Amino acid sequence: MSGFARRFGRPPETQARAPGRVNLIGEHVDYNGGSVLPTVIPQCASVELAAGEGRVVRLSSAEAGGSDLRYELGDETPRGSWIDYAQGATRLLAVEGFAFGGFDACIRSDVPIGKGLSSSAALTVALLRALRDRFQLSLDDVALARLAQRVENEFVGARVGIMDPMASSLGKEGQALLLRTKDLTYRYVPIPESVEIVVVDSGQEHRNASGAYNRRRAECEEAARRLGESLLCDLPVSAWRRIATLPPPLDRRARHVVTENERVHAAVAALEGARLEELGALLDASHRSLRDDYEVSTPEVDALVEALRFRDGVLGARLTGGGFGGAVIALARAGFGEAAAREAASEYGRATGLRPAVVMPQGRLAAAARE
Repeated sequence: MSGFARRFGRPPETQARAPGRVNLIGEHVDYNGGSVLPTVIPQCASVELAAGEGRVVRLSSAEAGGSDLRYELGDETPRGSWIDYAQGATRLLAVEGFAFGGFDACIRSDVPIGKGLSSSAALTVALLRALRDRFQLSLDDVALARLAQRVENEFVGARVGIMDPMASSLGKEGQALLLRTKDLTYRYVPIPESVEIVVVDSGQEHRNASGAYNRRRAECEEAARRLGESLLCDLPVSAWRRIATLPPPLDRRARHVVTENERVHAAVAALEGARLEELGALLDASHRSLRDDYEVSTPEVDALVEALRFRDGVLGARLTGGGFGGAVIALARAGFGEAAAREAASEYGRATGLRPAVVMPQGRLAAAARE
């Protein structure tokens, strides 16, 4: 019996899933009009849903302590909890003129929360997919992702960019999504079998809605305004002299954004050419830029990056996600990732007293449990 049936006493009418994501490279450029290179992770959010009576929405989530919550359509009010993602989705669907009624939904997710792996986008995209299916809403995958971003921006209050929902909505296993965020053009880049993705949660929680994240975005907007550009990524790397005229810390913020955007395209070329050492060096450079110019790393995250970087077979490592904690990504040669992640997590945990967790690659027992 499904969780929905146990909670609501009837079978669901539809089910939908959406994965979390990890960004290979291209951090903090999505809201600056640049290019990003995310890929999906095995962990996902899932929604079982059925239409209800009238305008009442009933939600159940085991991950939220088994709590059951409810609200009425048209009466969505932010509460500062996970229900806001559902309330934001229904509020904005109604604003856009979509017709739907009340519903019951059971939500599950094994995407680590607050770790920079897009748990909120996975939840919102999965719910919107379920609503699209049950109420036959005319939403393609890109429009759905744009709506999911608006849920976080306009209702939840997190000024996230478009990368997370686009990756969750369009991502494919074994492929990186090269997304130009300025116009949402995209293509898939195969991840060669010679490369293994390693993701380790640092044990330091981060929150996208935090003031520090929003300040970075405001600093980028101010830097672009002073330079007479609508978006920082409209600047070429050759614009050093113009960037140098900015006062600190705006000069450093702009320098990170412009160089990181260039690193994305260099990483794609390295991936497609199987130039693994070059790819690893780009990840290392990305972390230095995030640490020194964008100032979103922490001493603990730096320690985890170092612990990963010098394991056998590891090509490069950096923080991934919004920063201020969260997860670290590394690229390793095939066959080296699991040992590198396990050893680095153990060393880091002893040094910091935090409790890291290996997200990828999953061991055989974990992978079998998911199948």
